[in-house]
Amino acid sequence: QVQLVESGGGLVQPGGSLRLSCAVSGRTFSPSAMGWFRQAPGKERDFVAAISGAGWTAYYGDFVKGRFTISRDNAKNTVYLQMNSLKPEDTAVYYCARAPVISVSARDYEYWGQGTQVTVSS
Repeated sequence: QVQLVESGGGLVQPGGSLRLSCAVSGRTFSPSAMGWFRQAPGKERDFVAAISGAGWTAYYGDFVKGRFTISRDNAKNTVYLQMNSLKPEDTAVYYCARAPVISVSARDYEYWGQGTQVTVSS
C-alpha cells in the first residue's frame, strides 16, 4: 500500500510564496514519476507539474509560466512544489500523485494524496 501525504498549504497574500511537500510511504519501488494537480471549487482537476523518477525531466501546466518549480528528494521519498508569485486564481486544493512514468494526464496516476488547501487572498 502506498500513501501520499501533502503538507504546506495555507493562506497567502497575492504575490507571496508557498512550498508544498508530499511524503510518500508504504510499499515503494524504484522511484516513480510524481505529479501535482489542483482543483478549485466547481472546476475540473488541472495538471500543475510532474517530475520523472530520477528528477531529470519536468513538465508544467501552461498557467505556471515560470512561477512554480517541482523537485524531489528520493532519499526522503518526498516531492516538493515551490510556488512563487501566487495569484488569487491559484486558490485550489492541491493534490500530489504517483505514476509509473511521467505524465500530464490524471488518468495515468495510480495513487493520490488527500490534498492540501492553498488560498491566495488579501
